[in-house]
Amino acid sequence: MDLFDEASDWDVVSATTIIGQFARHHRHEEAIYLFSRMLVLNIRPSEFTFGTIIHLSTSLQDLNLGKQIQACATKLGLSLNVFVGSAILDLYVKLSTIEEAGRAFEDIHEPNVVSYTTLIWGYLKKERLDDAIGLFRTMPERNVVSWNAMIGGYSQKGHNEEAVNLFIEMLREGLLPNQSTFPCAMSAAANIAALGMGRSFHACAIKSLEKPGVFVGNSLVSFYAKCGSMEDSLLVFNKLPERNLVSWNAVICGYAQNGRGKEAIDFFQKMQHTDLQPNSVTLLGLLLACNHVGLVNEGYSYFNQARIKDPRMLKPEHYACMVDLLSRSGHFKEAERFICDLPFDPGIGFWKALLGGCQIHSNKELGEIATRKILALDPEDVSSYVMLSNAHSAAGRWQSVSMIRQEMKEKRMKRVPGCSWIEIKNKVHVFVTGDRRHEHSDEIYMVLRFFLDHIMESYSSNSLIES
Repeated sequence: MDLFDEASDWDVVSATTIIGQFARHHRHEEAIYLFSRMLVLNIRPSEFTFGTIIHLSTSLQDLNLGKQIQACATKLGLSLNVFVGSAILDLYVKLSTIEEAGRAFEDIHEPNVVSYTTLIWGYLKKERLDDAIGLFRTMPERNVVSWNAMIGGYSQKGHNEEAVNLFIEMLREGLLPNQSTFPCAMSAAANIAALGMGRSFHACAIKSLEKPGVFVGNSLVSFYAKCGSMEDSLLVFNKLPERNLVSWNAVICGYAQNGRGKEAIDFFQKMQHTDLQPNSVTLLGLLLACNHVGLVNEGYSYFNQARIKDPRMLKPEHYACMVDLLSRSGHFKEAERFICDLPFDPGIGFWKALLGGCQIHSNKELGEIATRKILALDPEDVSSYVMLSNAHSAAGRWQSVSMIRQEMKEKRMKRVPGCSWIEIKNKVHVFVTGDRRHEHSDEIYMVLRFFLDHIMESYSSNSLIES
């Protein structure tokens, strides 16, 4: 800094270069000081100076500093510059309201693809999907980054079909996906279990990418696992040129989620022969694996090992998984004690886990306690009423079932209908209970009635034979 004060031959280029170096090495205070010295010494900052220093204020999460620099840029007539304007837009998207970000976008003279993509990302972040797609459609030009933002944003917000359709549209427009595109597309396809479509995306990745990276590989491992095709998941895993912890976790969690707990544990034991250390995701996969096959002691062992070695690894979901494991296995006293000993207040998920176990084992008394806890936390929770009703139903307590349903009716509670989907010829068909909206619903119900009639006829025939 003394050198800067003493030197007389500094200009905007050299000063901006040094500011950029400071920013890249996280020497933020020195960068800001150098910028202020530029102003004192009447060295007029360029658009690149402002862009760098505004991005720095965004990194510092200092909105006030960013606004001060914006005011300075406005005074010097540079705030409308696309480079400066895009930096200001990024500041507001990340640290302020989307309305301010929108105004910043409107102020930019001839916004470029970066400006558009930044605001689109802001809209997606705030779940304003209509605004995001509307702006996306009006872009003068779209590059792979803007497509990735849309595909990834839609997938993250649960609009997986739209994300998949956007990826297909991107391909039809002739844009080549990159290493960041495929994980977004594969995640969306996995979330709707579109196995056939995902296979075609896999083929596209092989064709489009000269050397698919570990992120693409991991997304493929995870995709096949989520679709229940563990053999394909393992095949991709074995062919990965590079494997990291995410790769191993994808297989462990895949086995666990598909009810193949022993294989998940075996795979974890293989991982222990590598240099990789398990993390919270690994632990969650192991607890899920133990849960699916009822390995209570093993689950306790993994949980306690983590508690001793690295307590920071334990998150609420691990505690909830332990409650679920104990409840499903009928260890209700241990489950209650576990909840009482939690280092935090149990949320609704813990009591639902306990209630689920009560439903399986027809534990009426504890189930009602869990239900009261759930309703105290969320009086409008429909699922707890349904679960308690099912528990009474399984135990043959029809009067209690009737009372619960009457209470639900009085409170005007409606059950969320069950939802299923099936992929046929790369098209995903979604159904809910009693659905009549499908374009082929008449034919579907006709076939369903045929099968039901056939089942009833077979049942009647068998009954006559047995009698």
